[in-house]
Amino acid sequence: MARRCELSGKAVQVGHLVSHSNRKTKCRFLPNLCNVTLQSDALGKRVRLRITAHALRTVEHRGGLDAFLVKASEGDLSQTARLLKRELHKKLAEAPAAA
Repeated sequence: MARRCELSGKAVQVGHLVSHSNRKTKCRFLPNLCNVTLQSDALGKRVRLRITAHALRTVEHRGGLDAFLVKASEGDLSQTARLLKRELHKKLAEAPAAA
């Protein structure tokens, strides 16, 4: 399983730990990934995702998974999140026609 956020695309970064004497040792900085289950109101189902804590706060700030996916760019999303976004767009396109 890749260490990458499924919603924001944030992944492992590489850098140096620098000591007081300015010695540099290579280091990997891992994203803070959490396994969460988010509710999609429009689709009426729950989705299990592996996202960063920062992305989870952003989802809550935007008003839920549906609002986040509408604004998110396709390039940052994982394959499962892209499929969710496409399902959501289809469902939202049907809703005004039925009303």
